Amino acid sequence: MGKKLEGNGIWESSRMILPEHRDAYLRLMKEQGRRGKPTLDDQEMQQIEQAIVVSYNERKPITLKVFNPFDDEELRGLVTVINTSRREVKLSRGEEDFSWIKLEEIIEVDI
Repeated sequence: MGKKLEGNGIWESSRMILPEHRDAYLRLMKEQGRRGKPTLDDQEMQQIEQAIVVSYNERKPITLKVFNPFDDEELRGLVTVINTSRREVKLSRGEEDFSWIKLEEIIEVDI
């Protein structure tokens, strides 16, 4: 009994954690890794929009870096539709594989 009360006391020999506490801890660790969205100036936004239009008109593949609060995502494909009213582009990566991407979520382009 003496060893149980040494150091950290009763907690020294108890290694149990409730599933709710584990989930809350994992959520907290994930939230701490969240990043803020970088702000792009007008010139950078104009360059992004021009590259998208070139990809659409000339049917050239394009690589878009899309903002994600935890890890940026790079998508490669052809711009097949530009929706100006919703400010979105449709990036096709194959026959039936495509994504709708908001222009404000794009942080970098490469043709």
